[in-house]
Amino acid sequence: MYGVRGAFLDFVDEAFVVSPTDSYRYIQDGLLIVDDGKIQAFGSYDNIRTDYPEVEIIHYSQRLIIPGFVDTHVHYPQTEIIASYGEQLLQWLEKYAFPGEQRFKDPLHAREVAGFFFDELARNGTTTAVVMTTVFPESTRVFFEEAQSRNIRAIAGQVMMDRNAPNSLLDNPETAYDNNKDLIKEWHNRGRLCYTITPRFAITSTPEQLEVAGQLKREFPDVYVHTHLSENPEELVTVSQLFPNCQDYLEVYEKAGLVGDRSIFAHGIYLSNSEFKRLSEAGSAIAFCPTSNMFIGSGLFNLKEAKSPAHPIAVGLGSDVGAGTSFSMLKTMSAAYKVTQLQKQTLSPLQAFYLATLGGAKAIHLDSYIGNFKVGKESDFIVLNWQATPLMAFRHPQHSIESVEKLNEILFSLMILGDDRSIDATYIGGNLAYCNRDYMTW
Repeated sequence: MYGVRGAFLDFVDEAFVVSPTDSYRYIQDGLLIVDDGKIQAFGSYDNIRTDYPEVEIIHYSQRLIIPGFVDTHVHYPQTEIIASYGEQLLQWLEKYAFPGEQRFKDPLHAREVAGFFFDELARNGTTTAVVMTTVFPESTRVFFEEAQSRNIRAIAGQVMMDRNAPNSLLDNPETAYDNNKDLIKEWHNRGRLCYTITPRFAITSTPEQLEVAGQLKREFPDVYVHTHLSENPEELVTVSQLFPNCQDYLEVYEKAGLVGDRSIFAHGIYLSNSEFKRLSEAGSAIAFCPTSNMFIGSGLFNLKEAKSPAHPIAVGLGSDVGAGTSFSMLKTMSAAYKVTQLQKQTLSPLQAFYLATLGGAKAIHLDSYIGNFKVGKESDFIVLNWQATPLMAFRHPQHSIESVEKLNEILFSLMILGDDRSIDATYIGGNLAYCNRDYMTW
C-alpha cells in the first residue's frame, strides 16, 4: 500500500451531456491510496491522510494527476510504418500496411514490435488500448503475452481477411473461425485482457467470413467486435460494389450480427443520419481518430452529430497508429480540436480530456474498472507536467492550479503544446510503468 499526493483531476459524468464544469472533480491537494493495484481511498489530503498515518507517500508537487489515457483504436503491427508518405487509405494499405504486416508471420519480429509498442504506450500515458494485430494467430498470441507481462488493459484479436489483400495475408472463413475460437478461449477475460472479433473491414472480408465473425459473436457474446467503418469516400464506393444488397456500409455489419453494445467502429466519417441513429440504438461506439483522418486525407469526423441528444453515441479517441501520426493522446486531442474547429464546432479542453479518460472507458464498457478515481477501481493513472518544455513553462509559469479558469487554460495548453515530454510518470495497475525523470520523493 502507498499513497500519491498532488493535484488530481477526473470525471464523474458525461461531459457532453451535463455542463463540462459539472462533469469533473478537481482536488488541488489530494491523496490517492493504492493497495494491491486498486484504489483504496481518494479525496483531499487532509481528510484521507488521518486514516492512513503510516502509509508512505509519493508527492508530485507542481503536477496534475489524472486517470490513464484510453486509446480506442490502434494497430500494433503498424508501429514501424508510422510517417509513411503520400497516399490515401486504400493505396496506403497496399503500399505500406500490407507489406509491413507480412513480416509478422515471424513471432520474433512480432514480439520485438509488441515490446516497443507497449513501451510507447506507457511513455505516452496510455494505460488501456483497443488494438488490431494481424492475420497471423501467433502475432496475436505474442501480443497478449507481452500485454500480460505489463498488466496493461488491452482488448485485441486476430485480424480476419480473406480477399482484396496479398495472398500471404489471407485466411479463409474456416481457419479464421478455428483460430479465433482458440484465441478467445485462451485469452478472453484472462487478467486484464479481453478479446475482440476483428474483421479488418468490409472490403477485405467476404460475406461468408463476416458470417463466421457473427457466429463467433453469438457463441461468445461477451467478446468485443472491432473494425473500420466509413473512413474514406473511395472505400464507401468499393463497399457498395461488393455488397450491392446493403443499403449502406453499416448494414454490411448488421447483416452479419456484428453491431451491438460491445462493437467498436473506427472512424465513422461519412455516416448517414440513419447510420448514426442505428449505432446509437445498438449501443455501439465510435473511435474518433483525428490524426489519421487528416494524415491520409480521409475527412472530418462529425463529433457534434455523434453527440446529438437525438441519437448520442459513445465516442473514444483513437491514435490509429500507423496512419495516425502519434501515440500521444495529447496530440490526438489537439487534432480533435482542430477537426471540430474546421467544422465550426467546439471541443472544450474538459470534453477532450473526458474523451481520453472516462469517455473512452465508457465507450469500451470498462468504466466499472477504469476511467476515474472511484474507490475500488483499478489504479491506472498518469502524472502530467504542464511546464514540460521551455515554451510551456513560459506560457504557464505558475506552480499551482488555483481556479477553474486556470485549470481550463492549463488543460488546453497541455493538449495543444504537450506530447510524451509532458508525461512524468505512468502507473499501470498501481505499478510504476514509466518515469520521465527522477522526480519522486518519498
